[in-house]
Amino acid sequence: MLAAGEAETRKFNYIVPDTGQTKCYSSSGVITPPRPGQPFCGQDAQCAGPAMAYRDNGDGTVSDLTTGLMWVQARGGMVSWDTAVGGAAKCRVGGHGDWRMPEIKELYSLINFNGGFHFSVANSTPYLDTKFFRFAYGDESNGGRAIDCQDWSATEYISTTMNGNATVFGVNFADGRIKGYPKSPRAAGGRNEVKLLHVRYVRGNPAYGKNDFHDNGDGTISDRATGLMWTKADSGAGMNWEAALAWALKQSAAKFLGHADWRLPSAKELQSIVDYTRSPAISPIFRITQLSPGEFPYFWSGTTHLDGPADRQGVAAVYVCFGRALGWMQFPPGRGALRLLDVHGAGAQRSDPKAGDPAAYPHGRGPQGDVIRINNYVRLVRGGPQ
Repeated sequence: MLAAGEAETRKFNYIVPDTGQTKCYSSSGVITPPRPGQPFCGQDAQCAGPAMAYRDNGDGTVSDLTTGLMWVQARGGMVSWDTAVGGAAKCRVGGHGDWRMPEIKELYSLINFNGGFHFSVANSTPYLDTKFFRFAYGDESNGGRAIDCQDWSATEYISTTMNGNATVFGVNFADGRIKGYPKSPRAAGGRNEVKLLHVRYVRGNPAYGKNDFHDNGDGTISDRATGLMWTKADSGAGMNWEAALAWALKQSAAKFLGHADWRLPSAKELQSIVDYTRSPAISPIFRITQLSPGEFPYFWSGTTHLDGPADRQGVAAVYVCFGRALGWMQFPPGRGALRLLDVHGAGAQRSDPKAGDPAAYPHGRGPQGDVIRINNYVRLVRGGPQ
């Protein structure tokens, strides 16, 4: 096994780990791994990437042997973003003095899509390897929600969300999502409250999360940091998840752009090309379809999202928003008119039903009224270290 930091000396400084997903799913549940030509072939579990691998160093730290990052094993308490940022310089866990707040790509590298939240803690599994990392769900005894246990990142949104709130991205290891969290959300009565989330510090591999895109001049873009190759253009049309998987296989069979191994990216691979300094959140080296002025597609991954009723696991798949992550919200909360807003920011990761009619969700779904599109777009990927 690699020692801590050895991943930094590899050919690729930004190794995107596998999601951990090992089972295959249809639009309604677990299935036998499909063969080429069968529906749902080519999904995440059939396209393994570099395995997640950790080492407990016995001093309160955990080394990620794949990414070259080192993490504080314990989870910090719930604090404001400003307090979380300031606390990094004071952290001395493991005898190290160079801890930092993780950028969103660093934090997301830890997510494990064998997790699932099914409305009760007893029926749920964190989206995190709890053999190595400390984790606890939100406190329901005081009227809170089990999923209210998100982690701050260091990545601020370049725009605002909700009702004009300054926003920072975070990962929810209880329900498997990236969302933007207002630093000081506006509560009922118009007053602002300080948002409190957890924090886990990181050190090592300063190159992690930094892309090195190269336009190959043939309709493909290589990321020399990750070893992944992408199509420069997207699919140009939306489709449900089953159709997206089939479309990827069709492009491979046709040797699209000279290659026969295109696939839907995993959730982590897709998030790796998000550019959180832009909106839309993607480098201009890529082409992206514009749906309407200022609005851009959601993009499918090959990763199933095991969130929701325990008897309906497999009905949703992960997508990433490169444009605004829209939702229908009421302002004032609970009594105002519904408004279509950017509720989580460009670069959020959420999930959609794999099939169905978007018209069945006229005002979205969930507490933020997340817009349900179902017919999402595709950007194909190939290659990468195994």
